[in-house]
Amino acid sequence: MLRLVTDRLLLPAGMATLLVLSLAYWWLDNGPHEIFGTLLFGLLAWHLSINRRWFLKLRVGRYDARRFAVVAIHTWLALNMVVLFVTSILISRSLLSFIQFTDNVSVIELHWFSAYWVVMIIAVHVGTHWSRVMAAAGTLFRLTPSRIRAWVLRLAAVMFVALGAWSFAVLGVSTKLMFGYSLDFWDFTTSVTPFFAHWTAIVAGVAVLSHYSMAGLRSAGTLRSQSRKGGT
Repeated sequence: MLRLVTDRLLLPAGMATLLVLSLAYWWLDNGPHEIFGTLLFGLLAWHLSINRRWFLKLRVGRYDARRFAVVAIHTWLALNMVVLFVTSILISRSLLSFIQFTDNVSVIELHWFSAYWVVMIIAVHVGTHWSRVMAAAGTLFRLTPSRIRAWVLRLAAVMFVALGAWSFAVLGVSTKLMFGYSLDFWDFTTSVTPFFAHWTAIVAGVAVLSHYSMAGLRSAGTLRSQSRKGGT
């Protein structure tokens, strides 16, 4: 039970928390930013070690639309994490200040660009595995199926999508994802909590869209398989 909770709930939650904290660069300053980033990569290594069997099974089994989508998501996430890791080393000014390789603005912008994409893809990644997360939570809290709770969660999902869309616009994320230069930096002297609330809403909203998109692909694949069997 403890391992299930740690692997399925605590570890992903810890990684997400560190990632969002790392985005608050202008509030934390460089030192804490690099510490949180280093811890994030440490947890990522742990996460990959736990789920190493997934990589070994890539050549096994049949590929449908959903599985192709999942592999594409993981590939894009891996590429961005590599870019994020390499640029982190190159521009480090605290933990690796004694061997700082460069302070080139383009490298710094590439670092931020990959970081924002990592947030988006991790949100998609969470959505693809949301059923496992809910199953782990149900096991932990010994929840039984409930129609009322299901409708409450669906209503919450709609709210998360709406709040996520609003927060996406407030933070100007679209510009950041297009590698465009933006002067829209959050003013932490005015408020701090809303910054994290906006990013939480964005991650939750994208995860919801990802979850239902993957559910749609799974249903479409099932219907296609049934129609083929019916035609034989």
